[in-house]
Formats: sequence, C-alpha cells, structure tokens
Amino acid sequence: MRVPIRSYVSSFLLIAFFSFARVQAQDWVRTGTNLGNEKIRLAAADFKPGSADPQTPALKAVFDATLYSDLGNAGIFDLVSKSFAPQAMPGAPQEINLAQWSAAPANAAMVAFGNLSVTNGRVVVYGWLFDTRNTANPQVLGKQYNEEANQDMTRTIAHRFADEIIFRLGGGINGIAETKIYFISSRSGSKEVWAMDYDGQNQHQITHLGAITISPRISPDNTRIACASLGREGWGIRMYSLELGRMVAFPGGSTGGANQSPSWAPDGNRIAFSSSRSGDPEIWIANTDGGNAHRVTFFAGPDVSPTWNPKTGTQLAWVSGRTGLPQIYIMDQDGSNIQRMTDGGYAVSPSWAPNGQFLTFSWNRKYGPGAPGGQDIYVMDIASKRWLQLTHDAGSNDFPSWSPDGRHIVFQRQMGSHTEIWSMLSDGTQQQQLTHGGTNMMPNWSWK
Repeated sequence: MRVPIRSYVSSFLLIAFFSFARVQAQDWVRTGTNLGNEKIRLAAADFKPGSADPQTPALKAVFDATLYSDLGNAGIFDLVSKSFAPQAMPGAPQEINLAQWSAAPANAAMVAFGNLSVTNGRVVVYGWLFDTRNTANPQVLGKQYNEEANQDMTRTIAHRFADEIIFRLGGGINGIAETKIYFISSRSGSKEVWAMDYDGQNQHQITHLGAITISPRISPDNTRIACASLGREGWGIRMYSLELGRMVAFPGGSTGGANQSPSWAPDGNRIAFSSSRSGDPEIWIANTDGGNAHRVTFFAGPDVSPTWNPKTGTQLAWVSGRTGLPQIYIMDQDGSNIQRMTDGGYAVSPSWAPNGQFLTFSWNRKYGPGAPGGQDIYVMDIASKRWLQLTHDAGSNDFPSWSPDGRHIVFQRQMGSHTEIWSMLSDGTQQQQLTHGGTNMMPNWSWK
C-alpha cells in the first residue's frame, strides 16, 4: 500500500519537534551542571616508561588506561582518540612537539603527558598539562607523585592527576575520580553494604551483619555509613565507622516502630530518617549521637526517603503518600513551607543536587517513552518545576544519587531478574554499567 507523502512529512515533523524539545530541555540541565560549556579538545598521551624495572610496563598500562578513562568520564572534554594521537611518547617538557598535537588529526587544545618509573618498590610519576596553542608559556600544570608500587596506588595516582586536570579546566569544580559509591549487594549471601570506586573498580564488602541491610548513606566526612537493617527488634538505623571498621551506636535510630531511609545533613551533625514510632511513618531528625530526636511531618499517610539540600542544609525533599500515590515534596527543616513538586504518577527516591538547584528521582508517569508503566530517572529544576527524563526504554530505574561535582548520577537498573548499578552524566548521556553479577542496588555517591 502506498503511504501518502503527507504522512511521511507529518511523521518527520513530529519526530523533529520532540527531538528539538528534548535538546532544549537538556540545555537548562547542562547549564546548571556545567555540562553546557564548550568541550575542550584534550589529548592524553601514553606516559613514557622511565625505568627498566619489570613492574614498569604493567603499572604504566594501568596508569595510561585509568587516566584516559577518567578524562573521558568527566563529561567536559572532547577527548582525542588514541588512534589520532601522534606516535611520539613525550616524557618531559623538552620532548614534546606542540605543533604535532595541535595539528590534524589530533587537533588538541590541551595535552597531558609525562613519565612513569618504578624504583626500589616505589612508583614515581611526573605529569604535565600543556596548552598546545601557547607556545611561549604552555605549561598549565605540573605534578609529581611517589607511592608504593602496586596497581591500586598506580590507579590512585592516575585519579589524582585526572582530578587536577579536571579542576583546572572545568571551572574550578573538583573532579570525582577519587570518590566512592556505596551500595547494597547480595553477592555474599545476604544484603550487605559494599563500596567501589566511582568507575566500578575495587568492589569490596563493608558490613558483615548477616541481615537484610538497605539504604546506605555515607557521611559528609566519609568516616561513617548510616543504613537501615532488619534485626530482632524490627527495622532500625545503624551506623558503621569506616575508621574503626565496626558498627557504632546510634540510639535515636532504634526507638520503636520501623526506622528507615537515613540521610545525613551537610554539616554531618544530624540525620533525617523515616520512623513509625508515632504511628504512620513520618520524617524525624536527630543528632548523630541519637539525641534531640524530633518529628517534622504530621500528616496521615507514609512520609519516607528524606534528602537534605546540600547547598543550604536547611531544606529537605522527601516522599509522601498523603494524597494517595507517592509524590515528591520539599520543606524547610522545621517542617514548614511544604511544596509538592511532582504532579502525579508514582514518584520516589529523591536526591538533591550539590548546587541546590535540582532534584533527581524515580518517576513512573504512566505515559511517554517507556510507557506503559516505565520507571525512569528524571531531573527537575526546583524553581520552575521543569523536568527532563534521563532514562528511556531500559528496564526499571530507581534510587538515583548525585555525584559531588553535579555532573553525574548513579542509579540502579532492573532488567528482568537482574538489578545492577549504572552511572550517567546528569543530562542522561554516557550511561554505563558498573556492577555485574548478584543483586546490586540503592547506590549512594560520596560527598567528596
């Protein structure tokens, strides 16, 4: 059957309209997260081996791969493909030919290079960042690192150098290469708290409670993890000290009823959580020693999943079922100035952006891409309540958490019987899977 030209034109115009609308929507997200700036064309040369130690080749390979991956993950660079880079391997400033790197096909505006050597069990790295178009004074950055010669420390050096570059070229915002992600995994037989590097490397178990544990939240100073665990007395908020390597007391989190979904205030001195000690689940706030516990919501229907505004420390977003299906609300920390943010559907798991401007959350709107019944990650501008859908047609997505640079979001994705941790840029691009195997869920990105 012949389809009229008008149908083709109408379909094309409809697709073009929605594509344009999505690009416009992404613009305000990119502007608010520093992803909207013009990307710098950056090359990362393979570092030059500086010693004949047998460990040098393997550690250099780890360093080169980690640095390249970190810079690519940053979201602010147009990273030069290794296949476009000049064959030369400059190890020091006097060895680099800037014209080779600024010319096609590399066309690099900036180039990172240096050397790596292993001596007496130590890995030593010298790294530089040069502006290829400033031949008179090209050096932007010069760093030296000296650590124990093993793969973990070599990766750490690469992370540090990458973060230095990102800080210098990314508007003074700290990079995230040394940050951690905490999550729940069942791979050891019970749901326990695990941790991994931001890129999915170095996954390891933290708690050994032998009980169902959920909702891990790392403290602002990276020393303690609050989580909810099911014990003999029911659900309670428990605290794990990373410095002591054991559980520590939090009396305010186990006083009657079910106590769940802890959230650290940015000052590190208070925790908000949901508790049913007074009947319905309500939002409570307590000091981190368990004292001064007080209730801040007073409505019929469950109130759960609080998250602090990390910019001000004076507001909370949370989930309430007071009107039926769960919706996202915000309020001042004393329970006043309540605003409903979502306009229907099923909205859960809010996370507040570091700049205080955005919320990300999981939302089943019952229509649009992924319908019917698509559970996807959204981001909303709080002032205007404009929103953007970040995930589409890819399983059930939940528990988003912002990175400290505001440019990335980590979340869980369930596809069939498998639940894994994924990350993406905060405009929904560069989605990548971080965990493989077992059930991995409820990620939380460290504050720094």
